[in-house]
Amino acid sequence: MKTGYLLPTLWLALTSVTWANSPDWVTDQPQLEALYQDLHRHPELSFQEQATAQKLATQLAELGFEVTTDLGGHGVVGLMFNGDGPTVMIRTDTDALPITEETGKEYASKVRVTLPSGAESGVMHACGHDLHMTSFIGTARQLAANKDQWQGTLMMVAQGAEEVGGGAKAMLNEGLFERFARPDHILALHVSASLPAGKVAIRPGYTLASVDSVDIQVFGKGGHGAYPHTTVDPIVLASRIVLALQTITSREISPLEPSVVTVGSIHGGTKHNVIGNEVTLQLTLRSYSPQVREAQLAAIKRLSAGIAMSAGLPPELYPTVTVHEQESIPSTYNDPAQTAQVREALQLALGAEQVEDTEPVMAGEDFGLYGRTGDKLPITIFWLGTVEPEQFNAARINGTALPSLHSSHFAPDYRAAIPVGVKAMTQSALMLFNANPAADPF
Repeated sequence: MKTGYLLPTLWLALTSVTWANSPDWVTDQPQLEALYQDLHRHPELSFQEQATAQKLATQLAELGFEVTTDLGGHGVVGLMFNGDGPTVMIRTDTDALPITEETGKEYASKVRVTLPSGAESGVMHACGHDLHMTSFIGTARQLAANKDQWQGTLMMVAQGAEEVGGGAKAMLNEGLFERFARPDHILALHVSASLPAGKVAIRPGYTLASVDSVDIQVFGKGGHGAYPHTTVDPIVLASRIVLALQTITSREISPLEPSVVTVGSIHGGTKHNVIGNEVTLQLTLRSYSPQVREAQLAAIKRLSAGIAMSAGLPPELYPTVTVHEQESIPSTYNDPAQTAQVREALQLALGAEQVEDTEPVMAGEDFGLYGRTGDKLPITIFWLGTVEPEQFNAARINGTALPSLHSSHFAPDYRAAIPVGVKAMTQSALMLFNANPAADPF
C-alpha cells in the first residue's frame, strides 16, 4: 500500500492556509524585506555575483541545505533531502544590469562600475532579480520549516548571468543535473512591470521568446564624399539592408508565427566628407519556433549578400553575418501538464481572482534551457505582479505608461509582492511534491 499521498487538490485544500498564516510567517516578513533591500543596494553584474551568491549560500546553509558554490561562475546549488519522492528544482537568477538607478528610493543602488568599453555606469536590479532571490529564500524557509507537508528532494538553484544568456548554459555545462540531481519538476517566477502587486499570471506553452544577437559587417569601397561615383558606399548598402530586413517578418514568415527582427545599432563613417569602407549593424532576433529562427538567419544572409551583389561588389566583400552563439537562448516552453498543476496551486494559495491568464512575450529568459536538455524536463515559469495597485489603476485611467523592466525608474512594490511570491512558489512546490505517490516504504 502506498502511504504519504493525498490527491493534490484535497491535500492542498487541507494544508494551504496553515503555513501562510503562521506566526513564523509574520516574523519572517521583516527579515525578507531587509534581505530585499540589501540585495537591491548591492547589485552585481553578470558573472560578477560573488557577494550575492555568498549571501544566498549562507542563508541556505543555515536552513540545513547541502550547499555547493561556484558552479558555472557564481552559481549556488542547495539540496534538502526529505525521504522518497520527486525532486523539485526552484531557480532564481542573481545578476543585475548596467543601469544608473533613478527611483529616488532610500535603498537605491549607488554602485558604480567601469564597463569593458571604458564607460562609467551605475548598476541596478532593474529586472527584479532581487525580488526573485527574496522569494527564493522565503520559499526555502517555508519548505524547510514544513517538511511534514512534503517528501522528496528540494533543489534550490541560484543562477547568475541571466542577463547575458550565459548562466544556465554554464551551470548545465558543469553538470548541474549529473552532479546533483535530475529534477522531476523545475519552477521559476519572474516579476511583471505591468501586473499589480497581489496578482500572478501564467500560461501553458510558449511563454518567452528565443533570443539571438547578430552582427552584420557591411563592406564597401571608400573615398571622397565629393566623388561618390568612384566608391561603393557601405552606409547606403547598410541602409538598404535595414529596409530589406523589414520584409523578413512581413513577407517571409507566416503571419501566424511570432517573429521580431530589430536593428538596434548602426555604426559607420568618420567624417562629413569621407565615405568609409565598412558599417556595422547590430540586431536582435526573437521567435518561438526553431524553424522561424532558422528562416530569419537564412534570410538575413541571403538579403545582405544580394544587396552587395547588386552594388557590384565581389564575393570577398559581401557582408559577414555573425551570430553570437554564447548569448543565444531558446524560447521558454511551459510544460502544459505541469503548468496546469501550478495554476491550480496558485489559485488555492492566492484565490482564483488573483491568478490571471497572460499572453506570451518576446522577451527572453535563459530559464528555457533547463527544459531543453536531452531529458526534456518539464519547466514552468509564472509572472509575479509588482506594480503598486493605486499606481496601476491610475495608469489605466490616465493612459500613462508604467516604468518597464530594465528602466532606471522601475521600483516594485516589494512589500506587497514578497509574500505573494513566497506563497505562490511554496504552494506550487508542494503541489508538485504531492502530485505523484511517494515510494512505498514497506
